[in-house]
Amino acid sequence: MSNTNKVNVPEAKGAMNRFKMECASEVGVQLTDGYNGNLTSAQAGSVGGQMVKKMIEAQERQMSGK
Repeated sequence: MSNTNKVNVPEAKGAMNRFKMECASEVGVQLTDGYNGNLTSAQAGSVGGQMVKKMIEAQERQMSGK
């Protein structure tokens, strides 16, 4: 199985990794810098869900001019 997690803007890779770690911390999931295949689907989903939630909030703020 190949890894399909790729960053569309390579220059943003470091920032995206920091963002992922921040979101994981917010939902109480411990991530490592490398492989995280030991996470349950629920844990991985909670991290991804938190990331999407925060990205939507940021876009809404930008669209509202705040």
